[in-house]
Amino acid sequence: MTYQLDYSVGDYVVYPAHGVGRIEGLETHSIGGREVELYAISFEKERMTLKLPITKAKRAGLRKLSSNDRIKSALETLRGRSRVRRTMWSRRAQEYEAKINSGDPVSIAEVLRDLHRPADQPEQSYSERQIYQAALERLARELAAVEHIDETRAAERLEQVLTRAE
Repeated sequence: MTYQLDYSVGDYVVYPAHGVGRIEGLETHSIGGREVELYAISFEKERMTLKLPITKAKRAGLRKLSSNDRIKSALETLRGRSRVRRTMWSRRAQEYEAKINSGDPVSIAEVLRDLHRPADQPEQSYSERQIYQAALERLARELAAVEHIDETRAAERLEQVLTRAE
């Protein structure tokens, strides 16, 4: 059975729970006696390969890299005012994790904006730093792929935007 392929070998894609990956190949495996066509997506940073059935790609949230306009929206979000809700940290942490795992660059930018601490403010807790770092890495990977720069430069650029917004 042949399906309409949305992605080709070599395409960069975003898988919500893992961020930016690259389609390394198309494979056919026999599972439960049925032939299943899969995308083999490699995530260099995690040193892993995800095999995703082609028929489930859309439902799993697999998408192309963000457009330049979507990245601009994310950068604008970084410049906005922090909106930290006064709820228990555990609840906010869950919400931040959900935003990061949504794969949406604007949602990830909201996490960065809300957890960013100017130099004159108190130190972040360990868990705040962990979530901030996860959001920074996730958004930097997509920015790097969209703008064809390395991740370090992308992360520096994001932090410069945050610092200017202080």
